[in-house]
Amino acid sequence: MENETKSTAQQNQNVTRAAGVVSIAVMVSRLLGLARETAIGYYFPSKTSADPFYLAFRIPNFLRDMFGEGILSKAFITTFLATEAEDGEEAAWNLTNRIFSLAFLVLIGIIVLGIILAPVVVDVLARDNFDRNLDNVEHFGFDSKIELAVYLTQLMFPYLLFVSFAAIAMGLLNSKGRFGIPACASTFFNVSSVAVGIGGYYLFPLIEIHPVTGMAIGVIVGGIAQFLIQVPSMYRVGYRYRPLLSLRDPRVLQVLHLIGPAVLGVAAVQVNLLTNTFFITSDSGWLTWITRAYRVMHLPIGIFGVAISTVALPQLAKLVAAGETENFRNALSYSLRLMLVLTIPAGIGLMVLSEPICRLLYEWGATLEEDTIETAGLLFVYAFGLCGFSMLKIVTDGFYAYKDIRAPVIVSICAVVLNICLNYLFIYREFFLDPRAVVFSTVLTVTLNCVVLLLLLRRKVGRLGLRSVVPLTLKTLTASAVMGFVCWLTNGVIEADWLGTVGIIPRIVAVFAPIGLSLLILAGMYKLLKVSEFDDILNIFKQPL
Repeated sequence: MENETKSTAQQNQNVTRAAGVVSIAVMVSRLLGLARETAIGYYFPSKTSADPFYLAFRIPNFLRDMFGEGILSKAFITTFLATEAEDGEEAAWNLTNRIFSLAFLVLIGIIVLGIILAPVVVDVLARDNFDRNLDNVEHFGFDSKIELAVYLTQLMFPYLLFVSFAAIAMGLLNSKGRFGIPACASTFFNVSSVAVGIGGYYLFPLIEIHPVTGMAIGVIVGGIAQFLIQVPSMYRVGYRYRPLLSLRDPRVLQVLHLIGPAVLGVAAVQVNLLTNTFFITSDSGWLTWITRAYRVMHLPIGIFGVAISTVALPQLAKLVAAGETENFRNALSYSLRLMLVLTIPAGIGLMVLSEPICRLLYEWGATLEEDTIETAGLLFVYAFGLCGFSMLKIVTDGFYAYKDIRAPVIVSICAVVLNICLNYLFIYREFFLDPRAVVFSTVLTVTLNCVVLLLLLRRKVGRLGLRSVVPLTLKTLTASAVMGFVCWLTNGVIEADWLGTVGIIPRIVAVFAPIGLSLLILAGMYKLLKVSEFDDILNIFKQPL
């Protein structure tokens, strides 16, 4: 019994330490992603150039989230680990080669179809109000936003190939216990896309090409960089590519079996985002505002949700493969508790500071105060779903570790249908003709999706230690409420002193002064309430990473 307790404690410590490494890497990447959004906001007005870019990027990016970083990576990790454990390392390398070759052929076909069908897809997603006429001379021959969006969509589709390769590489390295480099890979995407995008803004008009083309080419260059940065690490863990291809290999079929019906099963968030596109092109600016608000919320999701999920899935899959059900329960329960301790205060912080954050990040150059106010209102609603968005990743990983995708498929399809119905009522029937209604429906359906899947997983594997989650949640809510109140007071004092002041320094202070003080209060409250998960987080910084 004592050895089992030590094993569980060590297991939790390993999860926390690895998640800490990934969190830092993802945080840097997401901050650079916000810098990329700031650059877009500075150079491109939301109601003319930015809207078409975001619509165009959503289409290949949706496929990336679905097949690349979502399903493909998860299906590959679980199958790779099972192959390595049961058939040996050489069989695992052969599986990797076959998946790379098959992915290349399939993705080339999707890219060609995507380029051909881009006019049809954009026309379906864009509502009438989105088809705003553009100045033909100012926009280098483009007469409408839809026409510009089609051009950008076709230009960015090859990005899907490289970013999917990057996802397979990430799955391979995560399976081998390497988390740092894969987590840093998206940093190179953001740096490359920003550099090429800004350069294109100044250079392309000189040769009579629309300046937003630079952002589209930057996306492709960034995708290439995101894959190539992982290649040396793949070589170091022993991987060597060989051109193998087989559709009859049982392990390849296992990956395909996990991918096929799971397109909706593990991608409720992405499907909701794509279906929302149809509704949020109802008016100019909606798409840009919602995209920017989601990008801000993507920072804590990445730092906490993606980081913990990235570390948890390989561990959960190994425990299932070894038949260690009790350790599986403990690992999953600990991951969920760790997520609550981090995401509840983060959500409250986003609510309180939504407007100062959006002003600091976006209100520069071509972005107006109206854009800031609208984006902040959407971020406030998004913050309610931070726990749901983040915990859904962990709960889905639990099913994936058991190679069971039936429940996620059914529940997620129901969630997508509910989301579409709510959007139809809010937007089409004009109950709430407001972009916040679209975000609210997404938050509600994702949260419900997470709760239902958690209950189904409990029925599948037995108790998950959820009773311990209740007092932890109460402690976290208490600490977060105190933190939120202090944050609100601090923000009010700063705004009263610097009301009307314009400049980078006041905006930085308006965001980071409340955050700094609030973090100190939160840490004190967690210590006072004896939240052990917070102590585990602190231990990350007490030892070399």
